[in-house]
Amino acid sequence: MNEMETTNKTPVTLTQSAVDEITKLMNNQTDPNKYLRIGVKGGGCSGMTYLLGFENKTDKDEVYEINDISCIINPAHLIYLNNMEINWEGGLNARGFTFNNPNASKTCGCGSSFGV
Repeated sequence: MNEMETTNKTPVTLTQSAVDEITKLMNNQTDPNKYLRIGVKGGGCSGMTYLLGFENKTDKDEVYEINDISCIINPAHLIYLNNMEINWEGGLNARGFTFNNPNASKTCGCGSSFGV
């Protein structure tokens, strides 16, 4: 990855448990050139849904190094993601990524959609 492409200020934080789980998932990827995409899309029970997955970088994406993980975010999504914390819950009752978003005016019970 070209160091000149990387933006220093990170709009999203990852807890250590999220970093550990993402690192495990990255090690199972067959394409090492993919980045962790953090984003949003319309839909879900509260209006918008979070995106978290491995994808190729597009011309619209900005690259961020968050806890040594190369992440891509579409700048148009930053208004919804700024200061958000992503966590990994590994318990028996709650398992998966959770999103603590100070920009959300409402959230749903599933924790993966929000409204603004």
